[in-house]
Amino acid sequence: MSSNVSVCDMSPEVVALLKKFKLRKEKNVAAIVLKIDKTSLKIVLDEEYENISVSDLQDELPPQQPRYVCLSYVQNHDDGRVSYPLIFIFISPQGCSPEQQMMYAGSKTKAVKDGDFTKVIELRSLDELTDETILDKLKKK
Repeated sequence: MSSNVSVCDMSPEVVALLKKFKLRKEKNVAAIVLKIDKTSLKIVLDEEYENISVSDLQDELPPQQPRYVCLSYVQNHDDGRVSYPLIFIFISPQGCSPEQQMMYAGSKTKAVKDGDFTKVIELRSLDELTDETILDKLKKK
């Protein structure tokens, strides 16, 4: 089965969308959810969310399929500063097909590079997609 799994490229539309997303001026949480189109072997847009909470985002994601989430997050620091880190989140829930898991895992590094992300989080369950997990992972980076 693994012989037909290849590393997928981001579609040109997604690359353009991510460039625009990085330059956004809004001061709220937003997300771009990406999926792999198995026919074209391209990473394509699944959904876009503006002004969404992390818990609402968790509810929107498919429970049995991997996804890449590009998250523009609002981080309030202890000293009163506010930052807006751009985070690449790879969610690969238990129960996904092995083919899907390998396809997403094999394409993650290239997706991070193509999207020019510096903060990367990997989650094995949608339940892990919480503000607490994100803040904890950001502190360790």
